[in-house]
This record gives sequence, structure tokens and C-alpha cells, in this order.
Amino acid sequence: MNRTVSIIVPCLNERRSIRAFLYCIMQQDFTELVPEILIADGQSDDGTRDIIRKCCRGIPRVQIVDNPSRFVSTGLNLALKRATGEIVVRMDVHTSYAPSYVRECVRALVESGAQNVGGPALTMPEGYLGRAIAAAYASPFSCGGARFHQSSYEGYVDTVTYGCWWRQTLDALGGFDEALIRNQDDELNLRIIRGGGKIWQTPRIQSWYCPRSSLKALALQYFQYGYWKVAIIRKHRAIASFRHLIPALFMLFVVLGGLGTVLGFADPEHWSGIMRAYLMIMSVYLLCTVAACLRTARSEGFSLFFALLIVFPTYHFSYGAGFLFALFRGASGIQPHNRIGFVEKLSR
Repeated sequence: MNRTVSIIVPCLNERRSIRAFLYCIMQQDFTELVPEILIADGQSDDGTRDIIRKCCRGIPRVQIVDNPSRFVSTGLNLALKRATGEIVVRMDVHTSYAPSYVRECVRALVESGAQNVGGPALTMPEGYLGRAIAAAYASPFSCGGARFHQSSYEGYVDTVTYGCWWRQTLDALGGFDEALIRNQDDELNLRIIRGGGKIWQTPRIQSWYCPRSSLKALALQYFQYGYWKVAIIRKHRAIASFRHLIPALFMLFVVLGGLGTVLGFADPEHWSGIMRAYLMIMSVYLLCTVAACLRTARSEGFSLFFALLIVFPTYHFSYGAGFLFALFRGASGIQPHNRIGFVEKLSR
């Protein structure tokens, strides 16, 4: 029996990437599947819509869904409302997909009995710094040992890249949380797990994400990840994993320990012990960073070593800073109509 599959895709000003993505869609093996592709476009003004129409002319299964709010979560929900498939697959424009991607998603969903399935977080970087960012992305030192970063792991996980669900599962969950700019996938997966569901990863599902290629873009991305993680914790009054707290705790230590060190120079008699402890722990962090750089460079190329010395701390400190900033500002207190201005401020 042929299964109906709805592929939902958020999109905003993707002129540089949309052709390659549509090519991946057209190369998919839809054997025994009846697909439809719903692209939720956030009112792109760079010609993205024209490219979609030209590339998909005569293909009735591709639809453009208007997303006036321009946010990923609202776009996904609008596409979901139009979807008719019994299975829903989420895809992203900045990712390349193996021709078997959708078919393997459906196969894993049917065979595993899980509520969500996906593949590992593989990367396809661009440029020297992009290669360093991708290499660090796959290291336990930057991601805390999350299994979805392990390219060969197959089994249960707490989250996966993108996802594939039975439509009835998404309906029961109420779709994606539209209050979240980032981390809407993680929050949905947390709801699945807290509701007694399972998430399954298999390396048979292959896609390659194009990571950020500059330190500024990486820092902004992970600042926002840390910031919106607080909103999820406040909503559920729980954390999905302790690894989400480590960068924030370390960042707090850096700030308070740095203050103690300054006071130590001013008043050595009372603060010298704190100053020594702080410098010792920071030295340990530096040694761990160097060790992680050496280990990563050994497998990915020693030319990346010096870039990794900057990239690893960028992951840690950006995420931690965003997390702490949200604690004081209150991420859950940002109303939907104020989110665009907030994102623009962060992007400057």
C-alpha cells in the first residue's frame, strides 16, 4: 500500500540555496510513496518565490504556503494545516539530502515504533572556518556528547535532526510551539519524551547540514540557542539533559571568578585564594580546549588546529551568555509581536 507523505519546509529569502534544495527534492526516491511538498515562505523579497515557481512548474505536488509572521514554528504549523499526508517529514533549505532520505524516514518510522525518527547531524561545510566549525560541531567537547552528533549511532535519543512523525502524533501534540524562535524541534521532542514517547535515530537517514562559516554567525546562532533554551525549561519546569546547563554554569563561573580575581589583585589578603582557584580552573579549561583541538585536528586535519582554538570557546561562551541573558531578561516573557525587533537587535 502506498503511504501519503507531506514534506513541510520553512523558507525565507533563500535565493542562494533554494535551487539546490529543490534539486534534492526532485531526486528523492518516492517508491511506494505519494508525496506532497509544502514550502512555508515568510514573504521572501529576494526572488525566492519566483525560483520555486519556475523550478516546480508543472509539478502539482509542490505548494507555496504563505507565512506572514516569518517565523519557523508558525510556518511549520501553517504547512501542517494544509498537509494531507498520514506521515509528515520536516526538511530545511540549508541541507542536502540523500535520494533515499524520505523513504528511509518512512521506513524507520514504521519499523521502530517510535513517535519521531531522524538521522545524525552530518555536515557539509564551506571554507576554512566553516570546516573548523563543522569539525567542532561533531566533537563531544562542544556538544556535550549528544548522540545525534554521532554519525554511526543507531538507537533511542533525546532529539534528532529535523524529524519524521505520524500526522496523528503532531496533531495530538498541537504542532510546534509558536512562542519559540529557536529550539522548536527540541521542545517538541521534549514533549514527546515526557508524554512517554520514543525518538529513534538511524544512520540510514542521511542529510548534510551547511554550518555557519563565520565566528559572528556562529556566536549569534548559539547565543539564540542558549537564550531560547531557557524558555523551554521555564515552560516545562524541567531540562531535557544536564548538558544544556553546563555552558551557562561555566559562563557564570567565568564572570564571578573574573570579578573575584580583580578583587584579588586589589586586596590580595582576602581574595588571593579565590584568585588562585579561578586561574587554576581556567588553566584546566584551556588545557581541555587544546586537547580537544588536537584530537579533532588529528582526524579532520591539523591545518584546523588554530581555528579550533577560537571555535570551541565560541560555542561554549555564546550559548552560555545567551542562557544567562535569558535568565535575567526572561525569554518566556517576550510576546510574539515583539519577537521580530528582538531578533533584529541580536543580529546587529
